[in-house]
Amino acid sequence: MFQVPKSEFETIMLENVRRDRRIRAIAFPQLTVVRPVVIDGVGLHSGAPIHMVLRPAEADYGVVFRRTDLVAQGREVSDIRATYDNVVNTMLSTEIGNAAGTTVSTVEHLMSALSALGIDNLLVEIDGAEVPVLDGSSEIFIDKIEAVGLEKLDAPRKAIRILKPVVVEDGAKRAALLPGEGFRLSFEIEFDNPVIGRQSIEADLHDPFFAEDILRARTFCLRRDIEAMWEAGLAKGGSLDNAVVVDNDHVMNEEGLRYDDEFVRHKVLDAVGDLALSGMPLIGRYEGSRAGHAMNNRVLRALMADPTAYEIVDFAEARHAPLMQREIAIPAD
Repeated sequence: MFQVPKSEFETIMLENVRRDRRIRAIAFPQLTVVRPVVIDGVGLHSGAPIHMVLRPAEADYGVVFRRTDLVAQGREVSDIRATYDNVVNTMLSTEIGNAAGTTVSTVEHLMSALSALGIDNLLVEIDGAEVPVLDGSSEIFIDKIEAVGLEKLDAPRKAIRILKPVVVEDGAKRAALLPGEGFRLSFEIEFDNPVIGRQSIEADLHDPFFAEDILRARTFCLRRDIEAMWEAGLAKGGSLDNAVVVDNDHVMNEEGLRYDDEFVRHKVLDAVGDLALSGMPLIGRYEGSRAGHAMNNRVLRALMADPTAYEIVDFAEARHAPLMQREIAIPAD
């Protein structure tokens, strides 16, 4: 059996001790996963089977999607950084892409889970062009990641503190990013449907019940819109197993709704995922009214286009760290 020379072993051990001490000195270190997380499912819109692996990444790596199917074909440019300026399409989901035309769609549910868990760095290997829909919420992503655990990295977390209001509007649609502590979201929707109607909610990303109250809310649609989505080449993988379907005055899913206001809760889930494309957690408030993926991306672009509207801070400078305050499997110091 190969053995590391004693002097080399001692050097490695000493460096590990020093690294652990540096991490303990950081109030809010960056996080990644302890080991790979395997996720299999189908794409909501493509209907294609998808194999995805979330791999640990080093500090300041960010979240990067790698199309392994294109790597296998010898394509050199297969990586896509998960950032707001790489969003290329917002029709019924958020799609990111790179200059070579490589894309990955429906990233918002995974990004919402990563944001809630405080994961800064991750390599997402995926063998297709769409993130698996799973049950239509972020719950399974959360469960699978927590089962593996999170690792602290030797670098402080950075955050974007919102300094002044940034608002975008499009008719009755509105999205705003406002100054505040921690990260709170409020959302309202209004549908011409008796089951959905008008709903509103406020949520706090730091609430210990955020995952239970928000991230279990499933994507939804009206039955009357399904045929149009099929004609547009969308929702090929949709089913009652991964979406709430409303038919006039009733919910078609046998188990019904997870919450009476599941629809607006899912809109908050989507907003958290879309805003996670800022590349860093946000400190402030978000307000959405009849907003969707397009409005979320527009308000984020507007914020980042104005250097006077935000500042980059260490979490040590923030009163509330945008990290879900609940039990997660981070190895003890």
